[in-house]
Amino acid sequence: MLRDTFDEDADRYDRARPAYPAPLVGELAALARLGPGRRVLEVGPGTGQLTVPLARYGCRITAVELGPSLAAVAARNLRPFPAAEVVVAPFETWAPPPEPYDLMVVATAFHWLDPAVRLARAADALRAGGLLALVTTHHVASETTRSDDDFFADAQKCYERWDPATPPGLRPRRAELVATDTGEQAGSDRFGPVSVARWTREITYSADTYIDVLLTYSGHRALEPFARRGLLADLRALIDGRYGGHITKTYLHELITARKEPENPGKFTESTG
Repeated sequence: MLRDTFDEDADRYDRARPAYPAPLVGELAALARLGPGRRVLEVGPGTGQLTVPLARYGCRITAVELGPSLAAVAARNLRPFPAAEVVVAPFETWAPPPEPYDLMVVATAFHWLDPAVRLARAADALRAGGLLALVTTHHVASETTRSDDDFFADAQKCYERWDPATPPGLRPRRAELVATDTGEQAGSDRFGPVSVARWTREITYSADTYIDVLLTYSGHRALEPFARRGLLADLRALIDGRYGGHITKTYLHELITARKEPENPGKFTESTG
């Protein structure tokens, strides 16, 4: 499965994947009223890009990670926080503890969970009134410079050359044109109204750091080795040649939240923590 590819190079994932923006983390912490004694479940933490900032609030965190190598690095990163633990298991079959959670968060990983059970299991894991928070990440058109969008157009020619499955003519959309997908949560009778907050940010990469982050994406890792080497060589030549050694990507991050309906407490009782 594609989601298994993330575990193949956990140290690269830890090195290359950026942490989430501080305003997003702060908003999530405020909505969930994070602090000592609050119980947090994070699903798909990777190596802790969101887990570590949340752990600084002193809450009790259970991070459920499918990949053992990613989990090992996450546990290493969380050593300064004794109230945080990492569990190696697929969320779909993991057995949660009897005491429910105040917050369940999934950062850029909800789409990897089985849609047949993910929302029901999230509701079962939360106390009545507990918060479900999903973080999404999108590559969008630059808000500041045309050259970044020019790079994307040039890079697409490389993808079309080395990966026949690449749709022709792809271009990043402006952030305001990216629709937020809240249909699943909004259609559930176990969660209340859905709220969405958005942030954009730019990250500048060298050829080395850009290729590093590409090698943490499942689609790139799934390419045949010959095609992957050719693609990455072309992208490196493009960045170092036409773009002077550095390019900038613009990301849109969404924080999508909904509270578990009190009248649908699932199989757990309200937390006293």
